[in-house]
Amino acid sequence: MGEFLLTGISLAFAIVGSIIIIYGGIRATVNTIIGEVKRTNYYANTRIDFTRKIALGLEFFIAGDLIKTIIAPTFDEVIILVIIVSIRTIIGFTLSKESQELEESNWKK
Repeated sequence: MGEFLLTGISLAFAIVGSIIIIYGGIRATVNTIIGEVKRTNYYANTRIDFTRKIALGLEFFIAGDLIKTIIAPTFDEVIILVIIVSIRTIIGFTLSKESQELEESNWKK
């Protein structure tokens, strides 16, 4: 019963992460189309917003992976988890840093 519950929770985190990233992608697409039609300077704000959505979605994926590994922590699964979490953490950190730099440069203009 506990394993089934943890699997469901892990899946829920993955679904929430996916929804956040898809939502961010749709917003970025709409903002890009509107920005191109209106010929406004939309790029920095759109990129900041989308980058934040990707970083947040990745955090949910990491949480789901951690919960999934609790269910059956074999050595191979732990190694794979460490690799996946490391990659996602580096990507998330890089995206957050890039977002901050874009926001700071946007404020200076």
